[in-house]
Amino acid sequence: MTAIDTQQLADRYAAIWNEPDAERRRAAVRELWSADATHVLQPPQEMRENADRIGFDLTVLEARGHEALEFRVTRAYEEFVAPGSFVFRSRGNAERLRDVVKLSWEMVARDSGEVAGVGLEILMLGPDGRIVADYQFIE
Repeated sequence: MTAIDTQQLADRYAAIWNEPDAERRRAAVRELWSADATHVLQPPQEMRENADRIGFDLTVLEARGHEALEFRVTRAYEEFVAPGSFVFRSRGNAERLRDVVKLSWEMVARDSGEVAGVGLEILMLGPDGRIVADYQFIE
């Protein structure tokens, strides 16, 4: 297993969601995630309830591979960061156990610094230290 600074990984992970430059964002996706990595997100409660109402068992959302991961990161940037409302940051609590990294992040209001959202990531790392599976829980 490649030696990595766990908190540096967490900081890089949070920073990618704030990156305004598309080329740097694309490069960062390829540096953080392996080519066939997955990002799995439990949908927000409202989405799960709406899906259930119309008969769909919507339990997870998933992006697989660099192109889908780049799209996922870009859409989050466009929705939350680009308008100037929010920024993402690591909570500084990353921990590693073999090839698993646990970290928390928060989305804060750019003007006030007030926390608007918090997430927990469970990352599975490959032998090269890149993410092969990324499980996201919005808390």
